Amino acid sequence: MADAPTRKPQQQPQEHKQPWRVEGHKDQPQQPQRAMPPPRSRFWWFVVAALVLNIVLSFALSGKPSVTKVPYTLFYKQVQAGNVSEISSKGQEIQGDFKKAVGYPPGKDAKQITQFQTVRPDFGDDGLTQALLKNNVTVNAHPVETGTPLWQTIVFGFGPTLLLVGLFIALMRRGSGAGGMLGSFGRSTAKRYEHSENRTTFKDVAGIEEAEQELMEVVDFLRNPQRYLKVGGAIPKGVLLAGAPGTGKTLLARAVAGEADVPFFSISASEFIEAIVGVGASRVRDLFRVAKEAAPAIIFIDELDAIGRSRGGGVSFGGNDEREQTLNQILTEMDGFTGAEGVIVLAATNRPEILDQALLRPGRFDRRVFVNPPDKDGRKQILMVHTRSVPLADDVELSQVAASTPGMVGADLRNLVNEAALTAARRNHERVHAADFSDALEKIVLGTERRITLSPEERERTAYHESGHAVLGMLEPGADPVRKVSIIPRGQALGVTFQSPEADRYGYGAKYLRGRIVGALGGRAAEQIVYGDVTTGAESDLEQVTAIARQMVGRWGMSDAVGLVSVLPRPGNESPFPAADSNAPAESTRELVDAEVRRIVDECYSQALERLQDNRHRLDSLAHALLEHETLDEQDAYRAAGFDEPPRAAAEPPATVSARDLQ
Repeated sequence: MADAPTRKPQQQPQEHKQPWRVEGHKDQPQQPQRAMPPPRSRFWWFVVAALVLNIVLSFALSGKPSVTKVPYTLFYKQVQAGNVSEISSKGQEIQGDFKKAVGYPPGKDAKQITQFQTVRPDFGDDGLTQALLKNNVTVNAHPVETGTPLWQTIVFGFGPTLLLVGLFIALMRRGSGAGGMLGSFGRSTAKRYEHSENRTTFKDVAGIEEAEQELMEVVDFLRNPQRYLKVGGAIPKGVLLAGAPGTGKTLLARAVAGEADVPFFSISASEFIEAIVGVGASRVRDLFRVAKEAAPAIIFIDELDAIGRSRGGGVSFGGNDEREQTLNQILTEMDGFTGAEGVIVLAATNRPEILDQALLRPGRFDRRVFVNPPDKDGRKQILMVHTRSVPLADDVELSQVAASTPGMVGADLRNLVNEAALTAARRNHERVHAADFSDALEKIVLGTERRITLSPEERERTAYHESGHAVLGMLEPGADPVRKVSIIPRGQALGVTFQSPEADRYGYGAKYLRGRIVGALGGRAAEQIVYGDVTTGAESDLEQVTAIARQMVGRWGMSDAVGLVSVLPRPGNESPFPAADSNAPAESTRELVDAEVRRIVDECYSQALERLQDNRHRLDSLAHALLEHETLDEQDAYRAAGFDEPPRAAAEPPATVSARDLQ
């Protein structure tokens, strides 16, 4: 399998404790207070409560006294017996009084009742009227109410209409006080942070000293503005933090605010954009107005490329769309700065190359601070920050952990420390040991172990596949040392070969890149040599090999046929419509690139086959050791392949991982 591409850095970790508390809008008090509803709101609550009380009382007062319901047959018998003194009827309903109390219901639980209620059946033809008159019963009759009561007509007929009218009037009054019904949409959604006792400072930022030094001037200006103004100097209006995800751009911005001891307004650029055209520009105006009122202050706009993309360079549905209006408003607001307001705009992006040039000209974002991934010493400092609250055992050497994590950024290292702590907790350790860090690194880089059972044939084929990667990694001059080989399924892979360098390196030679391609094709070459057949397990290897060879030819000028020209865009900057791109290479050039990529890969595959055939005994020995032990560390793997000790190099490129995908 081929070596996996260098791990993509993730977001820079933040401090262990939350150092900020959200205070909301500038106009709100900074001290927490119990929110009191405005008088108008209390008035409407009173109206609603009065309506509810009125309905409840109406139902209660309109109710009738409770009367015992009895069967019609019981009532009729009592009439014939002369025990009924008076009745009142409304339709078929009859209520009345007995002369003597009657026990009902029959049985032990009978109660003596004198008032009753019953209903005469519609089919009744029992001479009830004659019986009542014969026994001198007073008969009262009431007309049947066919209409709806007046109170119900008022409540259910006019109540909803009155409520809707009142709600509409309240919205109109509220909207008029905020600049119209849509005024609230134009308010800035930026969060204001005030520093607390545990505020973020440069002590919480490690491994990116170059960026810290450039931002020290911004902090000093916010602390002592007169020092610069009296000699005619002006601090840059905007500072652009550019770097890969996870390198600490947001953390740096908060550290600047914490060191300068000023309000910090944070917002993502995507929060300016709404479906209603003009809302983004209105929010920009409101944000800058509030920041000026709180000056000195810092405005931090994260992911600036969401609205700062170059105009006219991509797909657009007109020059007045919402994104461009928002961008134009930001440009206008920054032009309005004189340098004396004490407001500095910090922005972060991981794609500075796509930003509009109007943003980057002097007078706006006229200073760029590149936040690069940390080196070995920087990774050690970051680990020291994130292990402040983690109890470490005596066998943990953070310098060794930093050396084994090349290419990782702050977010990766924070995740590593957290995984190590979780591993130690699962093992009931009171402190985090070196083995916990090692297992956590394997879990992050190689994947989580899967509990599946492989057939003997599949297990043997996996062992030879990984042995092919490992043996070529040991034989190729300048290749990354093999750290671990395993045939335990992890993630989506049936086996893994882990290689990492001795030290950081920032340049890659053509010989080294060809060696990586040879090593990546080692798994497929081993299957071809041992079994005379290949499987789908080399899919990810072929993807990685193709990517490396294509960049060698199309971007890095490592092909004599194509020459010293760059014909391919950087990954992630491809045009959505290549045919309409004026910078796209010609069809013949693309065909030449494909031919050169195929030539390089074929040459490297032939070299992999030749090396493994010449070292078949090393391949068999390592495969048998893997079948016996399943996982081999660095020393054991080299000994099993017949090498005395692993080679050591002064400087090596970033870590690579080769994995055999499960298909």
